[in-house]
Amino acid sequence: MPVLPSQSPDQGAVEITLKRSARARRFSLRVSRLDGRVTLSMPLRAREAEAMAFARAQEGWIRQTLAAMPVVAGVGIGSVVPVEGRLLRLEPGAGRAVRIVGDALLVPGDPALAGVRAGAFLKALARERLVAASDRYAALIGRKVARLTLRDTRSRWGSCAQDGALMYSWRLVMAPPSVLDYVAAHEVAHMVEMNHSDRFWAVVERLYPRWQVQRKWLHNEGQALHGYRFGA
Repeated sequence: MPVLPSQSPDQGAVEITLKRSARARRFSLRVSRLDGRVTLSMPLRAREAEAMAFARAQEGWIRQTLAAMPVVAGVGIGSVVPVEGRLLRLEPGAGRAVRIVGDALLVPGDPALAGVRAGAFLKALARERLVAASDRYAALIGRKVARLTLRDTRSRWGSCAQDGALMYSWRLVMAPPSVLDYVAAHEVAHMVEMNHSDRFWAVVERLYPRWQVQRKWLHNEGQALHGYRFGA
């Protein structure tokens, strides 16, 4: 696999995955938010030397993008994780249910499974919060949510299908509640306008005035929410 060699002791080499495509008309780069893999798409007849010359010309952007990615952190007892915008420390708990007490997220059972149990707790809390918010905003425009699903998406925080089915990233529950509410309002607004036209943003403004603050939070801080790993 071709690499961009390190330029200094504090920089590592960057592996480049070359992908030839019949649809590609030019060179293009993509850095995966999932694993940091750098992929360079290239036309079928392009030479590898030309592709790597393009990569070297874009090396500054590649390294800057990789440096901005969140650090992957395995969650366990003693970890601090954001829950509805608050930083809570995972601590051993009694009983059977995961619960919030003060600034602690108490997780009973085998400490080795604390990350998994904390993740399950967050997903359940996310569903509760997103169902309530989506139903509330849908009622304001005289619509109903067809169904609601949660996923661990990295390319988008939510989506709305033509039939009114909504999808959200469960990690929204880690953000401040106002951010989750904005995303719910945004997706519900697509029940009226399946686009991002001025008419769409007018619906968003009606449902969630001054939404720009929450959108900016997601742009600046949202990527860090993907840096927490809760186990299998």
